[in-house]
Amino acid sequence: MSSSLGTLFRISTFGESHCKAVGVVIDGCPPGLSLTEEDIQPQLDRRRPGQSALTTDRQEADQVTILSGTENGRTLGTPIALQVANRDHRPADYSNMRDIPRPSHADYTYQMKYGIRASSGGGRSSARETIGTVASGAVAAKVLKEKYNIDIIAWVSSVGEIDATDIDSETITSADIDKSIVRCPDSNATARITALVTELKDLGDSVGGTVSCVIRNVPPGLGEPTYEKLEAKLAQTMLAIPATKGFEVGSGFAGSRMRGSQHNDPFIKKNNRLGTVTNNSGGIQGGISNGESITMRIGFKPPATISLPQDTVDFSGEPAVLEAKGRHDPCVVPRAVPIVEGMAALVILDMALLQESRMALQFL
Repeated sequence: MSSSLGTLFRISTFGESHCKAVGVVIDGCPPGLSLTEEDIQPQLDRRRPGQSALTTDRQEADQVTILSGTENGRTLGTPIALQVANRDHRPADYSNMRDIPRPSHADYTYQMKYGIRASSGGGRSSARETIGTVASGAVAAKVLKEKYNIDIIAWVSSVGEIDATDIDSETITSADIDKSIVRCPDSNATARITALVTELKDLGDSVGGTVSCVIRNVPPGLGEPTYEKLEAKLAQTMLAIPATKGFEVGSGFAGSRMRGSQHNDPFIKKNNRLGTVTNNSGGIQGGISNGESITMRIGFKPPATISLPQDTVDFSGEPAVLEAKGRHDPCVVPRAVPIVEGMAALVILDMALLQESRMALQFL
């Protein structure tokens, strides 16, 4: 079940980068939710290729179709199937790479695992597969907003050596983020990132970066002890996104340099409940949400497919020079923002449903 995620709100994605369609089947969505394609499409528009001069030139509208699970704009409680057609796929662009594993890509590992692979566009290892995550995540986010008023906001916080500064995670909105072509709410950083990515696209090179995410209005109690800790599930899913290489929650690695007297989050009374003065814990303590905003950062490596000549070897071990063709992102983080939001929504909703089931039968 390597293409499935979740326990009570469960998804299974399907499709490769250059097949006829990609999509997802959602099982466990509550009945009676108002849901149409218009609820899902905005997030897919934020993820789709060809949305600006800084992304891949592949042109896909990524129009979603709800195949099942709704009637008259309401969910039935039955499996919801969502599909997006692949229209601008060009397998021929990859013909010269059929016998050469691309450096730092999944060509070699997929070939070794299965004895066969989709040689065009990376198959299941392509970011094209994340359409299912974004589409189902949009459904999960709608449930979370209507049931708990939970907001999930992600943004580009760095590209290469360029860092965004002065971002207030408690007030930032999606509108603030989408004003920037690179989804970075710092205007100075946006200008520098835009110049860098433009230069690298012209050179045929690539660069990595980080996406930050805040989940606001999360009730305390979400997450399971030991092996199903909330931060562990978030880390698992975030690191399942293509090109990810790192995950931090709260103070992250910076916390390892602090003393306990600096890092501890003292409790105070907030809005008739306990809250914390600081939030180095990132909204999670003991693997369970504490009611504060959940904050995290995800690191993305430079896209592996670049147009510059690379000295490597083919599958037989013979020397080869690879000059990748096709259409590729010089930096994935602007398009990764809705993917991060989708993954977060899937985890939080599944944990919320688990907590609802736990609270339904108590003897306290």
